[in-house]
Amino acid sequence: MTTGTTTTADEAPLFGPESQFRDFFDDPRWAPAMIRATVLEAAHPQIGAALADNSTFVAHPWRRLRNTFLSMRRMFDADPAVREREAARLNRLHARMSGSDSRGRPYDAMDRATRAWVVATLFESAVTMCRLSGQPLDQDTMERMYAEYRAYLAALDGDAGELPEDLNDFWPYFDRVVEEELENTEAARVILYRLFDHLPAPALLGGAPTLWAAGRAVVGPLLGAITVASLPEPYRRKAGLPEMPGAPTLMQGAYLAAGLTRFLPAGWFDAETIIEVLSLSPESDDPRARTVTALHARIKQASALLRLLAPLGADTAPDPAPGPSGESRRSAEEFFRQVLDQTGDGHLDWPDLAAMARELATRLDLDEPEETRLYDAFAAWWRELQAALDTDGDGRVSAEEYAAAVPSLAGPALIRVAEVLFDATDKDGNGTIDAQEYRTLFRTAFHRDLTTTDGTYGRSAFVGDFLAFMSGRRTNSPYDPLLADA
Repeated sequence: MTTGTTTTADEAPLFGPESQFRDFFDDPRWAPAMIRATVLEAAHPQIGAALADNSTFVAHPWRRLRNTFLSMRRMFDADPAVREREAARLNRLHARMSGSDSRGRPYDAMDRATRAWVVATLFESAVTMCRLSGQPLDQDTMERMYAEYRAYLAALDGDAGELPEDLNDFWPYFDRVVEEELENTEAARVILYRLFDHLPAPALLGGAPTLWAAGRAVVGPLLGAITVASLPEPYRRKAGLPEMPGAPTLMQGAYLAAGLTRFLPAGWFDAETIIEVLSLSPESDDPRARTVTALHARIKQASALLRLLAPLGADTAPDPAPGPSGESRRSAEEFFRQVLDQTGDGHLDWPDLAAMARELATRLDLDEPEETRLYDAFAAWWRELQAALDTDGDGRVSAEEYAAAVPSLAGPALIRVAEVLFDATDKDGNGTIDAQEYRTLFRTAFHRDLTTTDGTYGRSAFVGDFLAFMSGRRTNSPYDPLLADA
């Protein structure tokens, strides 16, 4: 079995539409299996620390899901150039993530053994999802899929040497890591409990907080119970996870029900379409938005009816009333939580601004050196914010420090961020942003108030609107889906 090639011994391609991975691409069983794999990743102390410090999965889980899905699709693309470009992007992203955990232990997102564990959890969870749904994989299929995941690791690291070459040796390796290295990390606990209990609504359901909260109160604990029951017994014992009565039966029933979708006609379940629709704003000009808008109106009606039956909770308050122009203003607390605190840890520090840069670079599909220019601009802005707002000198800005100052964020460094973002969006370098460049960044067409006689968006108008969003805390801005939506 080879590691660096894209075919197995029988010349079957390891990437592209004929791969085993693509067979599972639109399989609903992937949803619980991916949650399970993410918990096993987060239970590794290095990965858990990196997630806790850098990831947006708590505050912006739907954005994280969409970007992860896009990355996996690229990494299993049939075109080697697409895979190489995505691997380079991932390596640049991970190279920016290092530090120490709460116990002072260093972590590095480029650690080869740790990256191998991420790939191992994906493979093992795929095997487990088939077994739990009553459709276990035969030996040949497992070996083929294992070869694909080793090739995926080789595309990232140059070789797959950190994973056993033979499938029979993989299982002792997996069991050893579970028993000897995994811990009850904060990141794993957040995924199992806080994330499910406080999962924010996707853009589609953003206008129906009461209805979303009611559904989440039922589905969240079920997802948590299913995930815990599916985890390896040694880890559940080590982490002290609860044994819920009936959870194993519920877990198997969920996987069996998801597995029944194989009897549906081909194309009825399209994961990419579902993720994109969930991310659509009702105001989007996407052709699917008509259906979304109609559904959104129905959801609002149902939410209003439910609100009559149940009081609003603290996290289900309606949006601020819009002003005459259709815009409204967030309070300082809302702006801090929805825009600045990208990682959801209650503080503003460099990982929050790095997450903004990462999302903008992802939207614009930047390569070097534009990506580094954008990160550098955000790093300069962080230094400016830290100097102005970090009154207690702890290296980060709390919500209280921000709210007490209620500063204008439109300093020289933020203006530089806006200028660099304009240059990155202006792909042809002609000094204006045309309709296609605007759509690349915002995933929608020009708004009426942005359209000029020549159908372009100038530098001064772009910079002014960006600063107005960041310092004026405006809602109903095209930047909302970029930096505020979950």
